[in-house]
Amino acid sequence: SDGACWNSVMLIEGKEETVKSCLSPSELNGQVFCYSSRNVSKRSCCFTDFCNNETLHLHPEKPLEGSSWSTLQLVVMSLVPCLLLGSHRCAYTAHKQDPEEHLDDQMLMSTDKCLKDLIGDMSTSGSGSGLPLLVQRTIARTIVLQESIGKGRFGEVWRGKWRGEDVAVKIFSSRDERSWFREAEIYQTIMLRHENILGFIAADNKDSGSWTQLWLVSEYHEHGSLYDYLNRYTVPVEGMVVLALSVASGLAHLHMEIIGTQGKPAIAHRDLKSKNVLVKKNGTAAIADLGLAVKHDSTTNTIDIPSNHRVGTKRYMAPELLDETINTQSFESFKRADIYSLGLVFWELARRCSVRGLHEDFQLPYYDLVPSDPTIDDMRKVVCEQKLRPNVPNQWQSCEALRVMGKLMRECWYVNPSARLTALRVKKTVSQLSATKEIKI
Repeated sequence: SDGACWNSVMLIEGKEETVKSCLSPSELNGQVFCYSSRNVSKRSCCFTDFCNNETLHLHPEKPLEGSSWSTLQLVVMSLVPCLLLGSHRCAYTAHKQDPEEHLDDQMLMSTDKCLKDLIGDMSTSGSGSGLPLLVQRTIARTIVLQESIGKGRFGEVWRGKWRGEDVAVKIFSSRDERSWFREAEIYQTIMLRHENILGFIAADNKDSGSWTQLWLVSEYHEHGSLYDYLNRYTVPVEGMVVLALSVASGLAHLHMEIIGTQGKPAIAHRDLKSKNVLVKKNGTAAIADLGLAVKHDSTTNTIDIPSNHRVGTKRYMAPELLDETINTQSFESFKRADIYSLGLVFWELARRCSVRGLHEDFQLPYYDLVPSDPTIDDMRKVVCEQKLRPNVPNQWQSCEALRVMGKLMRECWYVNPSARLTALRVKKTVSQLSATKEIKI
């Protein structure tokens, strides 16, 4: 309430002197917040939230006036705040206490607010996904698992609570450490953050007593996957267009290389399917499960392929993957395989589009041509040898949006990979539908 003051050590006529500077509450305008000063004799404030540090004294019982500071001390005192600020505006100096001890209420509230602001900031920024490592560990330690919401090849996904907010926790077993590490690595790629890619929060390990769990913490979306959503609901034409556009936008961002020192490599997903797309509360989608993704280094023209032996989902595999004719030395090959899978996801989505009350039951691609758990041979026979594709109903021609979607699918399914559309072209075509004020039905 009295404003904020700080001490600066300045060189005046060759002598080191301490100058005290202050700002009144009106000048502060409520923008500077300091940590609690409990158990600390002196604190100094600065202009950025939570960046204050303990004031160091040669003689704790005496004021700074008269203290003789060495050049080394001055350098240290100058660099520490800069390093803290440079790492993140919410970086903080930890108290010398056991990490499991409860912090005082003011610090907990301040840190909690700061971390939530961080997540909000990163949802719209171009920075790499995830919080700073120290903060990631803080979050993982305080998450309480609520309920299991799904199972996969690598374990379970849980809904958890962190500071009153829902988060999703993907739990890997220790034998799948490679997959856990790979997915965390991809999520933390610089400039990956995008509204149509699942928001990553933290990666950590958790000792359950008898074994070690590997956690990936991300945003929680109550609607679940697109697969779950389409099983439960039909979608209006406008809803179908919004979902299709957001999936295409997420994939286009993955595929795109951003040049620069803070650039982003091109990334191919390699396991795109309706179960790996999540539906957000606002009706848009976010692409998830990047454990199989590959990155392309354009400067050396090399492809960073994960070391695990897992392959994509057989039902969604492009023909060149099924018959093993894909050129794994070319990164474009992986992007084109993603586009084939995108066409299948669009087919699932379009079937559930309700036009004049008419829609079709949810089905997986090739449901009528292969068993429920098809083998590579099953898929190769249908896709490569017979060159069959999912059926596009004739009635889609009577709806402009469905007609365009049907055309897009076919252009994603070409046997020749180089003839397929790019993710950016798919995005632009769907966005034109979205921009139409009145979608013709």
